[in-house]
Amino acid sequence: MLSFTLLFPFFSKKSVTLCRKNKQKPIYSCQQKFMKADKIAASSHIDFYSVNTDSAFYLPIADGGIAAGFPSPAQDYIDVKIDLNRELIANPSSTFLGRVKGTSMKDAGIEDGDILIIDKSLEPQDGDMAVCFLDGEFTLKYIHMEKDAVYLMPANPKFKPIKVTEENHFCIWGVVTYSIKHHKQKQGKTK
Repeated sequence: MLSFTLLFPFFSKKSVTLCRKNKQKPIYSCQQKFMKADKIAASSHIDFYSVNTDSAFYLPIADGGIAAGFPSPAQDYIDVKIDLNRELIANPSSTFLGRVKGTSMKDAGIEDGDILIIDKSLEPQDGDMAVCFLDGEFTLKYIHMEKDAVYLMPANPKFKPIKVTEENHFCIWGVVTYSIKHHKQKQGKTK
């Protein structure tokens, strides 16, 4: 475990730490097309999955770009392919997936059911979106670091910022590097 003692000298090493790889056994497995994942833990805010990037799954990509403004001529063929494992996961041994439960980050585009790619090897920076462990619960928030305090900032006005104090059991479990969202509406449902 790494301590934030240098950044935040008022915290003890016990109260503010950067958690490292969890060595729990998988609870159950789920299969996905581009990566295999084992569910390793669940909390009221996030379900956690390990990733297995041993196999490659190449998908075609429109490498010329897709216009989000004015329409552009369509490509006749797509011959460039990418492997989503390589594209999304820089550090496989320290990367986990998390399925979001809740709405505290909805104004950041993270909604209930979205999948997060979480890298535990990255040093958290001020402003990073991170999965934090606070007093026995996992939570997803932006990290705001000040000289003498750490705040966990939601992206929803219905939730208040959380000031981390010496009394809290706190660690930054991992930094969110990507999110995966389902965009197709279910039949019969509108937003």
